[in-house]
Amino acid sequence: MQPASQNGPFPLSAVFAPCKAPLLGVGLFSALNNVLYLAGSFYMLQVYDRVIPSRSVPTLVALSVLAATLYAGQAALDVFRSRILARIGRALDESLSPRVFGTVTRLPLSGHAAVGLQPLRDLDQVRHFLSGAGPLALFDLPWMPFYLAICFLFHPLIGFTALCGAILLVLLTIGAELLTRKPLRAATQHGAARMSFAEASRRNAEVVAAMGMANRLSRLWGEINERGLDAHERASDVAGAIGGVSRASRLALQSAVLGAGAYLVIHGEATAGVIIAGSILSARALAPVDQALAHWKGFVNARQSWARLRVLLAHVTDPAAGLLVQKPDAQLVVQGVSVAPPGEQRLVVRNVSFTLKSGSGLGVIGPSGSGKSSLARALAGVWRPAQGSVRLDGATYDQWAPDALGRYIGYLPQDVALFDGTIAENIARYEPDFDRDAVIRAAQAAGVHDLILHLPEGYQTRIGDGGMALSGGQRQRIALARALYGDPFLIVLDEPNSNLDAEGEQALTQALSAVRSRGGVVVLVAHRPSALAAIDQILGLMNGEPKVLGPKDQILRPLARPMEQSTEAA
Repeated sequence: MQPASQNGPFPLSAVFAPCKAPLLGVGLFSALNNVLYLAGSFYMLQVYDRVIPSRSVPTLVALSVLAATLYAGQAALDVFRSRILARIGRALDESLSPRVFGTVTRLPLSGHAAVGLQPLRDLDQVRHFLSGAGPLALFDLPWMPFYLAICFLFHPLIGFTALCGAILLVLLTIGAELLTRKPLRAATQHGAARMSFAEASRRNAEVVAAMGMANRLSRLWGEINERGLDAHERASDVAGAIGGVSRASRLALQSAVLGAGAYLVIHGEATAGVIIAGSILSARALAPVDQALAHWKGFVNARQSWARLRVLLAHVTDPAAGLLVQKPDAQLVVQGVSVAPPGEQRLVVRNVSFTLKSGSGLGVIGPSGSGKSSLARALAGVWRPAQGSVRLDGATYDQWAPDALGRYIGYLPQDVALFDGTIAENIARYEPDFDRDAVIRAAQAAGVHDLILHLPEGYQTRIGDGGMALSGGQRQRIALARALYGDPFLIVLDEPNSNLDAEGEQALTQALSAVRSRGGVVVLVAHRPSALAAIDQILGLMNGEPKVLGPKDQILRPLARPMEQSTEAA
């Protein structure tokens, strides 16, 4: 099965379209399997009613060989349909996982960060259910009337007894649906909260250890965990109670059928074989219901997971494919841009406009909370402008295919994020069959090439989750090399010198000068004036609004003069 399309609205039901033929095969195998299940009851019927009265060993041997053959066929059919369902589950995962993963990575950019990794867990839940024994019970359920009809053929009393048991188990199934829905939903929600809290604690392990927060967070974890355990306990209690009643009902039904059969034998209305065969058939008629009840918790969880995936993928659409593929090389135009964080209405940047020609460099300055990082995210295409537009060579970002646009933008956020892999893979942005020479050129441009060569395995050094094997300065310089990889036209850097020493700042200045020399555009958010050495224009923000915009020397000289005068006075 091919992965689902990554563009536009997505009808989740379309995923099952290629599975129709395999599911039809499972249905066919289930039909044959249920017919073969008659082998045991008819074998016992023939043994008690024909073999024992006649004392015929050849007949017993022939019946035994035939029964063994049918049992072998039954086992083969069970294996086949289980394997088909496992492959259907895998095909579903392969079809949906790229789409779900892409959705998970975009959710924080659309104000749904609280969802976390739940969509991936939902997909796992659906796959696990499809690959288990639960669906087999659903395929066997339609055969219950078939077995009950044979019980009625043996004798109406036996059929009526089995029918009463079937009605009881169906009522238990309905009760399971009504009683477990709410507890299982609560258990899922608490489970997601537990995992979110644990992940946040893991990410901030250094802060937790340094400031003695471990015991307090442990107590909070205990409270969250206890609520989750309570919800799971309630769901398990309901499912366990219904399962226990179901198993006891099946055993009671078998005894009731045996008792009814004995009554019929005493009155000469049935044979001994009918007693055994009726007991076996009645048990088989109710086995799918019992099996469905045993897997009801998994069924409800899978159904809720599927419903969440359906809602999520129906409302979170992928970016348009775009048509533009030409490399931008002329200008960046920002027209009346206002920015709001995803999922919020409050504007943190308002009405910013400027134009940067090829070879220009803009420094964005201002106090904390003035909107500098928010503007940088909009320029890098991370956040969509709430108002206005950002254009490269006249085209807004949504006119580009996302992967194509990404090749022409280099972005270094404040919080440097590297991935568990080699240094070369991180610099190359995990591009398949990446250009090794381009990786080295990017590292040299960022001034980190020699540093990498001194690591144990050079560019093949694995840096761990988030780059934990590196220092803060090393992570920042490797992230700068990643931003420079492939010579993108637009470079957006947010506090790129926050962890750099004097040597690192010099390398940063040289890298930005090289970008401008080759015709690229640089936008740099900075607090320290030393980072602005390679910049020619300044944009000053205050409370999200542009206050100054112009040549660097013209804007920074008035700010520097008071500092010079105070130094001379001292």
